[in-house]
Amino acid sequence: MEQKDVVENGKGSPCSRVIAVALNGGAKSKYIVRWAMEKFIPEGKVSFKLIHVFPKITGVPTPMGNLIPVPQVRDDVAAAYKKEIEWQRTEMIVPFQKTLIQKKVQAELVLIEADDVANAISTKIAQYGIKELVIGASSNSLFARRVRGQLLSTVISDCTPKFCTVYVVSKGKLEALRPSNGEANDHIVEYDSTATNSTNSSSRYTNSTLDPGSAYSESPSSPGLVKDPDSLSCVQYGYNDSGMDTAELASFQSINPINVDDSTQHTVGTLISDKCSFKTTAGDTEWITDQSSTDVARSDSGQASTSKSELASTDAEGNINVELEKLRIELRHIRGMYAIAQNETMDATRRLGDLSKLRNEEALKLKQISEKEQKAKELAKLEKENFESAKREADYARECAHREVMQRREAEQKAARDAKEREKLKNVLGETVYHYQKFTWEDIVSATCSLSEELKIGEGSYGAVYKCKLHYSTVAIKVLHSKEGANNKQFHQELEILSRIRHPHVLLLLGACPEQGCLVYEYMENGSLEDRLMRKNNTPPIPWYERFRIAWEVASAIAFLHNTKPKPIIHRDLKPANILLDHNLVSKIGDAGLCTMLNLEPSSISNLTLYKDTSPVGTLCYIDPEYQRTGLISMKADVYALGMVILQLLTAKPAVGITNVVEDAIKGGRLTQILDKYAGRWPLRETAEMALLGLQCAELRRKDRPDLQIVLSTLERMKDIANKARDYVARIQVAPPNHFICPILNDVMDDPCVASDGYTYDRKAIEMWLKDNDTSPTTNFPLQNKYLIPNHTLSYAISEWKSKRRVRNGNYS
Repeated sequence: MEQKDVVENGKGSPCSRVIAVALNGGAKSKYIVRWAMEKFIPEGKVSFKLIHVFPKITGVPTPMGNLIPVPQVRDDVAAAYKKEIEWQRTEMIVPFQKTLIQKKVQAELVLIEADDVANAISTKIAQYGIKELVIGASSNSLFARRVRGQLLSTVISDCTPKFCTVYVVSKGKLEALRPSNGEANDHIVEYDSTATNSTNSSSRYTNSTLDPGSAYSESPSSPGLVKDPDSLSCVQYGYNDSGMDTAELASFQSINPINVDDSTQHTVGTLISDKCSFKTTAGDTEWITDQSSTDVARSDSGQASTSKSELASTDAEGNINVELEKLRIELRHIRGMYAIAQNETMDATRRLGDLSKLRNEEALKLKQISEKEQKAKELAKLEKENFESAKREADYARECAHREVMQRREAEQKAARDAKEREKLKNVLGETVYHYQKFTWEDIVSATCSLSEELKIGEGSYGAVYKCKLHYSTVAIKVLHSKEGANNKQFHQELEILSRIRHPHVLLLLGACPEQGCLVYEYMENGSLEDRLMRKNNTPPIPWYERFRIAWEVASAIAFLHNTKPKPIIHRDLKPANILLDHNLVSKIGDAGLCTMLNLEPSSISNLTLYKDTSPVGTLCYIDPEYQRTGLISMKADVYALGMVILQLLTAKPAVGITNVVEDAIKGGRLTQILDKYAGRWPLRETAEMALLGLQCAELRRKDRPDLQIVLSTLERMKDIANKARDYVARIQVAPPNHFICPILNDVMDDPCVASDGYTYDRKAIEMWLKDNDTSPTTNFPLQNKYLIPNHTLSYAISEWKSKRRVRNGNYS
């Protein structure tokens, strides 16, 4: 028998008494639990085991109502169904467990899966050694079922070990009690339902629905039963003369022994044997002797004995008739039992036929289900093939749609290009088209607070620059000195060029007021590159890796201008003063007033293409010497200025004679001496390569200068090295730990020492403190002494941290 226990409550401390309560989870179970609580809880410390038995799970139901045997079901499905049944059964008993727990009584749930309820409960009683069991006896309880003609409560009582006392409860009252072998005999004592608590009203409990044979085998009216089967023969000879119907006797003897159980046959035989024994002990030998012996006895006894013998014979005959009537009643009862057995056999046969028919129907249904399953598999296979086909068609349609989208996109791009060409054509024909936002003079005056001197951030021969707020944005406004400047060629040149181009490293023109000669630019927080290289207003220096990046950004902006369509642009005035830096030191080229737009297609222009300019312009030291001498300008003019900017980035020296200074230093091996020492430790190999590149770009003859694309590729490689160095420096530049900070200076200590208050200070700071004070600078309590102990461990840690902070260069690849 398979049994499974589900323990809902953990094991508690051991109790003096353990009470087992068998429940079916129905509505009547609450009366059983209530009686057990009222009975046992007041008697002392007890614990309860709530036992619930449910049928063994042999099959799993299907949605169609069929039951599939467990071996034919997948293990996970069977386990899930068993778990669901256990959960349902547990939910039925849990409310009673909670009721007991609320009374602060330990209650454990024992869930058993078994078909034999009585055996399952008795096994658990024996396993736990429980000495008291409470079961129900009401018509609605689990134990009202009949097992082999007996109530289940009686069967449970009979199966329960003898050391256990069994309480049978009905409607909240004790109905019967079977004491343990230590208290009474092995029988159930019946209680009066109206006097449950009275122990004096108990009597023997006998179930009226027990096997009929047992009612006679232990009848008080037949003590001392004879077990010899030979005594049955006296019924044939001794009872025919006393009035027993021979047909009844023959019918009694003709009963099939197979249909009547052994106990019944034994009872009838015992009763008949008892009647024969009764005749032999009646005191009159005439019932068991022949006629001749009777006559001899009569002749010897005389007249007096004859009267006495007749009286005894009459009394014996009356007793025999009574016993014969009892045998007739028992015979009718046995005939009824035989008829019941035949009916049960016919019912079993009919039930077997119904089950066979049901089995055939289920087999037919299973066959139909198998056929449907096979059809479903075939249909699924067909649907899968259709799905694959539809998927291929969808992929092909998607590919076609993508191709059409690409073609449409190309057509739209071509239409956009055509529209731009038409717009350019309109501009050529004289139609006015503005590519910038126009501001009124009132907007400019309001933003600059009437050209306030407090907002002025720069001034030159061309005009002044103001920092202000315009339309909620911080901008830089360039205002020419006079209205005539609005007609200046350089003004219109810068306005036209900057309004048409957009590049990350070209200064962004936000708008203009052409009538008053005003240009509105984005504001660059760090000013010009020249001011930062010369550290104007004591600004912090630019690290070397940022300078490498700036050189690449300037070169990429120049390359963009040279490849501008429809007309290439030559800046002609590239210098550090025209290179502006934002808050992240990102560079942008500005001041495009001297730019020249070549009236040639970019594809037909090379670096050696010359363009005649009758009036050379630019800044001394940055102008191409050949352009200055001949008036012929080419794209190599910007390459010359770029070389000068690179040399200034390395040395932070003025442009006058810088090429000779760098060239002499390289030849003399003194390049490190002319580098800007505020930029950090320069990487020697890359720095030397940058210096040579700057000298090549600043060659006097334009044909000796390298192509801008070659310069750009070299600077891009330098930029990657600089990015790695910047990332490394960012990792090591962390805030100092708190224990590096002197409490007096609030700065990193140079020579840490421990004072008598237990705190560490910088030696110079604490010595100056002790000159004028006798208290601790941290706790303000008097110091025990003024001795100082050097903290060598902390000093070493601070030195190592400072050395890492000083690292700014080297090969970080």
